[in-house]
Amino acid sequence: MASLLRRIPWSGRAWKPLSFSNTNFPRLPTQQRIEEELFPDYVASRYYPVRIGEILKDRYQIVGKLGFGASSTVWLARDLDGRRHVALKLYVHSGSMGKQLDHEFLMYKRISGSPARHPGRNGIRELLDSFDVVGPDGSHRCLVHPPLWESVLAFLHRNPVKRLPALVLAFILHRLFLALDFLHTECQIIHTDIKADNIMFGIEDESVFRTFEEQELVDPSPRKIVHDRVVYLSRELQMPKNWAAPVLCDFGSAVVGNQEHTEDVQPDIYRAPEVILEAPWSYQIDIWNTGCMIWDLFEGGHLFTGYDPEHQTYRSRAHLAEMIALLGSPPKTLLRSAKSSQKFFSESGDFRADIPLPDHVSLSDKETSLEGESQQKFLAMMGEMLQWNPLNRASAKTLAESEWIKENM
Repeated sequence: MASLLRRIPWSGRAWKPLSFSNTNFPRLPTQQRIEEELFPDYVASRYYPVRIGEILKDRYQIVGKLGFGASSTVWLARDLDGRRHVALKLYVHSGSMGKQLDHEFLMYKRISGSPARHPGRNGIRELLDSFDVVGPDGSHRCLVHPPLWESVLAFLHRNPVKRLPALVLAFILHRLFLALDFLHTECQIIHTDIKADNIMFGIEDESVFRTFEEQELVDPSPRKIVHDRVVYLSRELQMPKNWAAPVLCDFGSAVVGNQEHTEDVQPDIYRAPEVILEAPWSYQIDIWNTGCMIWDLFEGGHLFTGYDPEHQTYRSRAHLAEMIALLGSPPKTLLRSAKSSQKFFSESGDFRADIPLPDHVSLSDKETSLEGESQQKFLAMMGEMLQWNPLNRASAKTLAESEWIKENM
């Protein structure tokens, strides 16, 4: 109840804006590329020229920079009306976004219009507000979210052995599978990009934001000033005393599930076989994707790499060869439905991609974190996800109740 009360934007007197007037900040050389400037296709005019201290929509005062990407920057802000801190995701201008401009917003709108009673609803990052802000080179979409702490990937790297403990992994997976069940059954959304850096822990410690503010007021962020633009270095939030449960984020690649898909999606090493082979795919690719991610988090390495020694990089043929070594040959029903099957398989279903097949290996041969009955339950859960035939994969709802997860909750 306490955490819920902290999230409610109480009515009352609005916060007064802070004055970020300290000019004693480190000034970086103009020729030094930093942050979003390091992207090869960076064009300064595409980004909104944010200034710390400015107020957007007469409501959100920028406090400091949290991060950046190829198509957006992320800022901690004070919601003056709501008397709370929020994260603003400011996209590059509309002209460079094209059809993608509204995509993530429409996915969040679809989510917000779905039943809130589902137990997986609170496993999805919440959208609090959205608006457009006009810059010197065009209009920019801004999404407003609750601030989050760090990703599961960052949390994983805190552990020297680069493996999550079973209790932590089970807790994360239970939340994730409930969230996926909500997306798949209530929202008809396929995420398509399940990975550890798209699952983030929440924050239930307001002092984190106050400390961030105080640091920016007393010790302003380093920055470079080029003409009328400022590029800031990001500032990290301090570790909160109380973390909130993880949520699934980033719906920029998500698609609606009630139509046929054959397009190329997913991170390379997490691609489902039907995606590689250009067969029609649906919700089940999120299940395969999650299975591959679990291996990274718990076994300390990739289940599949797709590394092709001839080309010395990822190739689909190498990825399929690894799948065959682990799972055997794909069913002919899958090959018959795939546009690209003839690139890799003969009419009789034999692999013919001019790359040697690795030696056969089983999941139990590769699993090194568990033993006994616990290992068998874990492998059973993995086996329900890693199936050639998408229809043979377990649903997210079923996986949330798997024996291995329940025994570690």
